[in-house]
Amino acid sequence: MASILLLACSEEKKGNLHIVGEVKGLKKGELFLQKIENQKYVNLDSVLFEGQGSFEFFTNIEEPEVLYLYLVKDDGIEINDRLEFFAEPGEMKINSTRLYFVSEAKVEGSKSHDKLMEYRKMMSKFSNRNLELLKGQLEAQKAGNVAKADSLGILAEKNQTRSYLYTLNFALTNKDSRVSPYITLVEANNAKFKFLDTINNSLTEDVANSKYGKALKEYILLAKRADLGM
Repeated sequence: MASILLLACSEEKKGNLHIVGEVKGLKKGELFLQKIENQKYVNLDSVLFEGQGSFEFFTNIEEPEVLYLYLVKDDGIEINDRLEFFAEPGEMKINSTRLYFVSEAKVEGSKSHDKLMEYRKMMSKFSNRNLELLKGQLEAQKAGNVAKADSLGILAEKNQTRSYLYTLNFALTNKDSRVSPYITLVEANNAKFKFLDTINNSLTEDVANSKYGKALKEYILLAKRADLGM
């Protein structure tokens, strides 16, 4: 019997990625570990919470890639939270809270995720600035101050351009990180071909042969064919 139990435990806990964590304040709900396949979220595993917020996942990944934690809270609120994180084989820890599952999440054990958060943090500043300018523009329009509204609109456009250029520059200066082709695909896929080609050609061999490196190369080829009407 003891041998059977040990075998069962070893079979349950398989995978080169081990994730542990806690959702503070959560008593009831369900947490799903997900990935994207064919443009759809696919469940890899799940944990049902009954009185405690701790969780543990084991899974296999061939290389660093983006996974998601999808929290379904049993609190009568239909809006649920999906946390994006850049997983790497090994040990990872993810802690957060029930009320602010995404914004208060702390992810440890992945250099790729640290790099992604460096990018997201800066982009958040651009986004907040844009909201400030939009608010000021609406207030100016309401007050009938056309000149001020137009001026704030121009500033908003410049801020948007700076955020776009930051994305391209970040991808170029982090050519040895899998985050580079990932954010290019997600955030800058509508860039001109000369920029996409420059980023693609700058990637290190390891990154170019990664999941997102190959996806970026394929995307550029397909986009060029579509542009030529092929």
